[in-house]
Amino acid sequence: MIEFFQALANPAVPFLLYAVLAGALAAPAFGIIGSYVVVNRISYLAGAISHSVLAGIGLSLLLRHRFGITVLTPFWGAFIAAIISALIVAWASRKKTDRTDSVISIVWSLGAAIGVIFLAWTPGFVDPMAYLFGNILLLSPQDLIGMLILDGVILGTALLFYPQFMAMSFDDEFAQVRGMPTDFHRTLLLVLTGATVVLLVSTVGIVLVITLLTLPAAAAGFFSRTLRSLMIGASLIALGVTFFGIALSYVFDLPSGAGIVLCAIGVYSLARAVHGIGVKLNLRSFA
Repeated sequence: MIEFFQALANPAVPFLLYAVLAGALAAPAFGIIGSYVVVNRISYLAGAISHSVLAGIGLSLLLRHRFGITVLTPFWGAFIAAIISALIVAWASRKKTDRTDSVISIVWSLGAAIGVIFLAWTPGFVDPMAYLFGNILLLSPQDLIGMLILDGVILGTALLFYPQFMAMSFDDEFAQVRGMPTDFHRTLLLVLTGATVVLLVSTVGIVLVITLLTLPAAAAGFFSRTLRSLMIGASLIALGVTFFGIALSYVFDLPSGAGIVLCAIGVYSLARAVHGIGVKLNLRSFA
């Protein structure tokens, strides 16, 4: 572990510091939006959005390497794809028909398929595994600036609409009776989910990012009584597992995404075990 901190302070390996900063920037958004995702039980919708961002990444790389167009970076390409897929998923979920799952599955697979095709058309070697499972070498100072801007927008919007999101999450029918436009707020929540997914795609990867979006909130849920405490706990857990996951990946030469996800699963398993022991002790006290 000491060698990790030494490498973190070494200016010759800035990518490690970039990865840690990226995790710190993304943790509050993952904690807050992840709490909404878990409470509303829309993990499968978030999964569809996360896989579709490969289309935006592939398009940006194709434009850059084949046509010399560098305006659209992989970060912002992923963001555009996430927003488009979030709007499609929100539209499909409002229909409440038997074909809703089919539409969501199409968004899930179509974005990934288009992204793979774009990567195949890109001149030179582009490793899709780096985007599917994460690679901290992909992070740049420009990406960190984009993450800072996006993080501020996500957190500001989530906190601004906190009363509406909370009402929709716990009593959707009552919110509708009170005249709240729940369809709009549900769409906005999915858009924020898509934007949050983009924050750590480079570090965790498209396939694994959904785990970091849900497990910290699920772990914090064992010990939280309010939505606010759930968000704070999930943010702290997301920050911790990201930091220690990157350290684990550096020390044992593992992919960064895999290291972070292993830490997240470990924390969730520990939280579940501790909660189970607490429940048993309480039951025995009443026996």
